[in-house]
Amino acid sequence: MKKFLAISGGVGGAKLGLGLTKILNEDQLSFLVNTGDDFKHAGVNISPDIDTLMYTLSGLNNQELGWGRADESWAFLDSFKTLGGESWFQLGDRDLAVHLRRTELLGSGQSLSEVTAELFSRLGVKYRCWPMSETQVSTKVYTDDGLLSFQHYFVRDHCGHEVKSIMFDGFEQAQPPQGLIDYFDDPDLAGVIICPSNPYLSIDPILSVKSIRKALSSCGAPVVAISPIINGEAVKGPTSKIMAELKLELSAKTVALHYDGLINGFVLDTLDQQIVGEIEDTGCAVLVTNTMMNTLDEKAVLAQTVLEFCDNLGELKCG
Repeated sequence: MKKFLAISGGVGGAKLGLGLTKILNEDQLSFLVNTGDDFKHAGVNISPDIDTLMYTLSGLNNQELGWGRADESWAFLDSFKTLGGESWFQLGDRDLAVHLRRTELLGSGQSLSEVTAELFSRLGVKYRCWPMSETQVSTKVYTDDGLLSFQHYFVRDHCGHEVKSIMFDGFEQAQPPQGLIDYFDDPDLAGVIICPSNPYLSIDPILSVKSIRKALSSCGAPVVAISPIINGEAVKGPTSKIMAELKLELSAKTVALHYDGLINGFVLDTLDQQIVGEIEDTGCAVLVTNTMMNTLDEKAVLAQTVLEFCDNLGELKCG
């Protein structure tokens, strides 16, 4: 039985993840998710990217906002603000229940991967989700206003500062979940898919964990990345802004080169087909297709196309 691992950040990763679940069952698909965004706020442990995937796969996500839960209410936040609490991070009542339960389970001695499995199961999601580390790895951003935690930069300050560089505090001590590294050597693993998440804020934290990066670079299965850049623009989020501030060319080619040495295949949008040759010159196979995922059908079609790409690359490796 063929198995696949999807490496995901937030919204873009969750979209493709949802498409993959329309094709693969829970025995065929697992997820590895960024936890560099995780932080503690108002006394509770919050894992934004894990929760985005969990809400998306359970059908509970707020599709209009792209984050949080549907049919949310805000009584807690209103009261918390009245009492002098910081309200820049939008804690909805339903969302808060998840964070409280996570905090309670972590406090009882369970690992983050165990807690994540429990929460997924309670919300009806059968797919395995590995956090990138059981220990805290915190994404921090050097800006024109000094060093900021990711959530302060991204949510509180609305990406308003110029980014000078990005670091991942705690990566040297990171402890991947038990069984994750061995999964890369599973003889049934037919592909690793790096979802179209922000390479610098969502995927790099995962790759900063040395054992994960080593396992990925030596993986026998094809590794394929999908570009989050289409026709010189980021599909969502601050990717464009950050790349400009880091003096990087705003191109899908830049993303492909960023993953050089880790990937065998790269997926481009049809609007970027003119740079196929430039990427192929690096030794990476390229697939051109529609990568926009506005509808569920588009998510499923892209997922199927990427899986077939993995299969084709796998046959070339075997050959």
